[in-house]
Amino acid sequence: MADSNKRKLVMIASSTGGPKALHKVIPDLSERLDAPVVIVQHMPKGFTNTLAERLNSTSTIPVSEVVDGQMLEKGHVYLAKGGKHLELTQDRKGNLIFRENEQEPVNGLRPCANITFHSLNNLSLDYIVCVVLTGMGADGYLGVKELHKNKQIYTIAQDRDSCVVYGMPKAIVENGLADVVLPLDDIGQEINRKTGVR
Repeated sequence: MADSNKRKLVMIASSTGGPKALHKVIPDLSERLDAPVVIVQHMPKGFTNTLAERLNSTSTIPVSEVVDGQMLEKGHVYLAKGGKHLELTQDRKGNLIFRENEQEPVNGLRPCANITFHSLNNLSLDYIVCVVLTGMGADGYLGVKELHKNKQIYTIAQDRDSCVVYGMPKAIVENGLADVVLPLDDIGQEINRKTGVR
């Protein structure tokens, strides 16, 4: 059951093989999930809206591409826009708000998951479920490492056998930051379990 007094967020990072992985994870999420879900998938400009539409059509939880200035809502999945970095801020009432920017790519990446993870340190969140899926490189590692020191988090890493490229999850696992390592088929239900449903 959900603890509605807690301010929670689910943050997913993915790259190579990510769209296919997301098509498994997101449809498994409850539409009554007790938190917003933010996805940073490495994709060029112009492709993320189509991915969001496809995920929305196969899921009971609503999925949409991020809109700058938008307020986050529980039980909704937001996909970062290709070609833009994504940060989260808060308004005076404590509502979570998206802020996009077109600053330089980080290690060739825009969006870069580390930038989004980093922005979460400044928010009054009680609990963050961090999910690192298939992908080349190590984006997400530095962001999760920082959150691990500053926030109450639970980190899920995709296992080697179900990854297209075991890079991003490997960085999490080998540095001791994964609370659990799971095959792709089990990740959606684990998000539901650790986040709670309303």
